[in-house]
Amino acid sequence: MLFNSLKFLLFFPVVTLMYFALPHRFRWLWLLAMSCVFYMAFVPYYILILGFTILVDYFAGILLENANGRQRKIFLIASIVANVGVLAVFKYYNFLLENFNALFHFSGSDFSFPLLHIILPIGLSFHTFQAMSYTIEVYRGNQKAEKHFGIYALYVMFYPQLVAGPIERPQNMLHQFHAKHFFDSEKVISGLRQILWGFFKKCVVADRLAIYVDAVYTNHADASGANLFVATIFFALQIYADFSAYSDIALGSARIMGFDLMVNFNRPYASKSVTEFWRRWHISLSSWFNDYLFQPLTIATRNWGKRGIAFALFFTFFLAGLWHGAGWTFIIYGSLHGLALVYEFYTKKFRKNLSKKIPAFIYNPVSMLLTFLFVSMAMIFFRSKDLSMAVEIFKSVFTLHNLNSFSFPIMANYTPFGWFSIIISIASVALMFLVEKMVNNNLNYFQSDNQKNILFSSAVLFLIVCFGIFNQTSFIYFQF
Repeated sequence: MLFNSLKFLLFFPVVTLMYFALPHRFRWLWLLAMSCVFYMAFVPYYILILGFTILVDYFAGILLENANGRQRKIFLIASIVANVGVLAVFKYYNFLLENFNALFHFSGSDFSFPLLHIILPIGLSFHTFQAMSYTIEVYRGNQKAEKHFGIYALYVMFYPQLVAGPIERPQNMLHQFHAKHFFDSEKVISGLRQILWGFFKKCVVADRLAIYVDAVYTNHADASGANLFVATIFFALQIYADFSAYSDIALGSARIMGFDLMVNFNRPYASKSVTEFWRRWHISLSSWFNDYLFQPLTIATRNWGKRGIAFALFFTFFLAGLWHGAGWTFIIYGSLHGLALVYEFYTKKFRKNLSKKIPAFIYNPVSMLLTFLFVSMAMIFFRSKDLSMAVEIFKSVFTLHNLNSFSFPIMANYTPFGWFSIIISIASVALMFLVEKMVNNNLNYFQSDNQKNILFSSAVLFLIVCFGIFNQTSFIYFQF
């Protein structure tokens, strides 16, 4: 069920009103049932996959807590293998075998492995990582095993963040499902305000930018290098508005019922380095990789010195790229970021000294611009459907291919995107960044209540109604 759909606009108030109307002891059951309905609105029978991993990790947590010594490690490995195994079958099986088959054919062999004709369960990477964090935290002794099966199932399936995060840790969520939440008008108002802001970013910013991005990338062979460059910049803006919009709607929906989810974005395009970017972008994922992969790798390679840290950085982002999708484009996307972080690690002292020699009013904007350009250009691999398309676009952009054909609206065989949409897009992006700069991390604005905020929310609603794109386009990160 899409947040930007009529179904959700009916689903959300019914679920919320019934949640507060029910006695506390039944609320977990209501939320779990409605989370199942929410998930089954996509592909119903895939809920069986969720059920399997929930059963495995629920019992793994109890066994881990009661086991000692080597047994604990065995139970943890079994849980991780089960979760990664499901992810591997549905997300990576065909990718691996396609590459093996290509090698066989290249060597002259007619042998090929059969491929699976399956659809990737929506949000599989998100709830798999959330489930894995539970067993890892129980293993580390940071979290008690959850004995209430329904509460644990709700931790994995809580509908606001089920399919695109934030990827929550058990320490933040499990106790909230046990707590009794009372109707709080301030939380309701701030939650609705954040949901409204999410709809602005999705309908006015992301989905309007998508018209141009999709048109240019679909016809990339005929597009000029300038059009492709603009489309790539627009996609970087689109994906931020789209993904952070989902997070805003998730946080707002949860807060109305009394639940606090972690902040997933903190003005990432204000970053002055790629390292800082990943502290601000998709925070729940980057912190997950930091805690469960990067830090253990640095410990394992501590005898390697700086080379160990560099290896840990690159390997972590290599896997982060693979987490996003089973394809060479995503692997290269992650590897580019890994190489950038390795570069910044080795040049940290040099760049610090350089920042002292150059005035801040010059150094900081230039650093932000270069970081944004790097992130945007790496997004070419993220957005392209395959490696050959990404290479062609890169070549066109950096050689300014067919420069004279750059135009707004773009060529007639493209979906029209005239000056009106250009002006609305640029103005809405500017407004989005201005508001987020004013409130720093979104929370101050959404959790305060005064006349100015009421007027501003009314203006945002007006902009959504007048300039929103209401085609119920799926959120980009649903594919992961």
